[in-house]
Amino acid sequence: MGALFTFVFSLLLLAQCCWCLTSPKKTYIVHMKHNNKPSIYPTHTDWYTANLQSLTTDSDPLLYSYTHAYNGFAASLAEDQAQDLLRSEDVLGVYEETVYQLHTTRTPQFLGLERETGLWEGHTAQDLNQASHDVIVGVLDTGVWPESPSFTDVGMPEIPARWRGECETGADFSPSLCNKKLIGARSFSRGFHMASGVGSREKEPASARDRDGHGTHTASTAAGSHVGNASLLGYASGTARGMAPTARVAVYKVCWTDGCFASDILAGMDHAIQDGVDVLSLSLGGGSAPYFRDTIAVGAFAAVARGIFVSCSAGNSGPEKASLANVAPWIMTVGAGTLDRDFPAFAVLGNKKRYSGVSLYSGTGMGTKPVGLVYNKGLNQSGSVCMPGSLDPSLVRGKVVVCDRGINARVEKGKVVRDAGGVGMILANTEASGEELVADSHLLPAVAVGRIVGDQIRKYASSDPNPTAVLGFRGTVLNVRPSPVVAAFSSRGPNMVTRQILKPDVIGPGVNILAGWSEAIGPSGLKDDTRKTQFNIMSGTSMSCPHISGLAALLKAAHPEWSPSAIKSALMTTAYVHDNTKSPLRDAAGGAFSTPLAHGAGHVNPHRALSPGLVYDASTSDYIKFLCSLDYTPDHIQLIVKRHAVNCTRKFSDPGQLNYPSFSILFGAKRVVRYTRTLTNVGEADSIYDVTVDAPSTVEVRVKPARLVFGKVGERRRYTVTFVSKKSGGDSGKYGFGSIMWSNAQHQVRSPVAFSWTLL
Repeated sequence: MGALFTFVFSLLLLAQCCWCLTSPKKTYIVHMKHNNKPSIYPTHTDWYTANLQSLTTDSDPLLYSYTHAYNGFAASLAEDQAQDLLRSEDVLGVYEETVYQLHTTRTPQFLGLERETGLWEGHTAQDLNQASHDVIVGVLDTGVWPESPSFTDVGMPEIPARWRGECETGADFSPSLCNKKLIGARSFSRGFHMASGVGSREKEPASARDRDGHGTHTASTAAGSHVGNASLLGYASGTARGMAPTARVAVYKVCWTDGCFASDILAGMDHAIQDGVDVLSLSLGGGSAPYFRDTIAVGAFAAVARGIFVSCSAGNSGPEKASLANVAPWIMTVGAGTLDRDFPAFAVLGNKKRYSGVSLYSGTGMGTKPVGLVYNKGLNQSGSVCMPGSLDPSLVRGKVVVCDRGINARVEKGKVVRDAGGVGMILANTEASGEELVADSHLLPAVAVGRIVGDQIRKYASSDPNPTAVLGFRGTVLNVRPSPVVAAFSSRGPNMVTRQILKPDVIGPGVNILAGWSEAIGPSGLKDDTRKTQFNIMSGTSMSCPHISGLAALLKAAHPEWSPSAIKSALMTTAYVHDNTKSPLRDAAGGAFSTPLAHGAGHVNPHRALSPGLVYDASTSDYIKFLCSLDYTPDHIQLIVKRHAVNCTRKFSDPGQLNYPSFSILFGAKRVVRYTRTLTNVGEADSIYDVTVDAPSTVEVRVKPARLVFGKVGERRRYTVTFVSKKSGGDSGKYGFGSIMWSNAQHQVRSPVAFSWTLL
């Protein structure tokens, strides 16, 4: 019996040992006590390696050693090894890697950047272009297609001597492909390859080359060179250019087929800071999380502390409330709006009714003869949304298919219809997308229509005994009214990480944007799409973000002494909240007026941002006081601020005390909220500004003083705002909105205000 017990016990030990040997490895990001490094280790990397060698016999578990963006490293570890590491006195935290996702010629004219007069007070557009030569925009994305004409360096002077970056050699990328425009190209794939397995290295080798298209599009939107006769297969024909066409571009590839891995993003930000970029643009994100658990927020803090402006997309999860990403107050959070350009198409039904929509289809079309129209004729319940394998070929062959928008990609629906034998598609919005129309380069004749029209077409296709349709396409039209309109997909507030900080900050052009493209993939992004194009039209907050990144580069060129928070303030306080019909901005999701929870301070206005008059500035110490007010642990705050000293005895009494260019008033149990703000004069000496308040009837707003007098440029003046809720317990309505504006004959410095009486 004893021998049997010993044998069974030995088997259990062996099984446990085998489990240990096969325990799956994951990527962990480890936060170290930076100043605890023993002097016997020459570098922090040596110290990190020694810590890992005490845990594992693996030859090289260290993936990245971070220097600027984070105090610590990323390593490939088993779960028990990560727990062992956490018990070390030198370790502040061990976090399993998170995965972030991409927020996937007319624009400069729409923003007024093609006008020569009054662009930058006392200077011409040529002066601004000259100054922009010294500004470097870093883009973290899917890489770059360096042969794109958007990155030509014709007429560019020598690369700034301060630049420390490089163009890395890859299997399909030669450093010689970089030039005086595209001055840096790096890739970071260790986190991706660790998560995706050995085969991922052959499938997607470590290289800065863009095989997705997204990175080339965002980089050229921010700072692409002038390219004449640009178009997507004839659509949106004209001159394509970035927001800062003479600025330099440095690309950091951190996104791969399976997403953007936190360890790779941190490594990209780490190198970008070291390389010397002036602006960082990230069109990617995840959900909301405390700032110490948000990789982008942590890396962005390090960048902003070194004077680098960081712009991030707000996300494409609208119109759902509280759907924002990248909400840290040191980040510029960018939503999306429409342009005054459209790509009209139409559907004529058998009942003689003609319905308007949009499309970027560029083929031969389907002729003028009506064909059968079908809806929800599938093999399963997903037939209405045209999921792969859901359509019955015997019912859709030779017909136009109505597909509900949602769940799978819009262009994939067209492929599903084509593969089932359909000859055309009507992509019909549901309530989630409202009346927002996004044009796509479909593989077959296709028209996208809004919810109201979609409901009428669905009803006709389902009730008429012999429904028919024919589709037509009208190319490109300009001067569309109203515009801009807030995109339905653009993520919305409130900011659930810190309710007292209003997000998004602004909106910019993000619907049907023409920019450079990778020739490794067709314009639809589908593998079956063999078409090649140097430019593509895309939509998303991924597209609006680089617009703001490029505008920040222009402001940096015009005002090199401005801090990132001053640049943010200038873009926010000069934004406009009325469209080209002089009506308040509307929301595509329902057609009603938009609110600051969707558009923030409004739509950016570059001309006015270059000369804002006053700015709300904030320093690194201000952000630390803000973090202290959140009741984070000292270790969590140290993780974010890294080597900056933390002293929470001088914290804000309320996170809303941060000197932010907007206000978010959370009454909750409180009836009175009082904040103090400081304005810095960046306009003319001897300036006087008077305040104008707009507020709902349920709130009383008192501003003291009501007049600010500035004697010198650079002078600061404080004011205090008291918000008093007049709501009774029976009043309905969760939110209210208003503004506080300081103005004189030359400038209007406007801050949006959002009032909330609820936790959501």
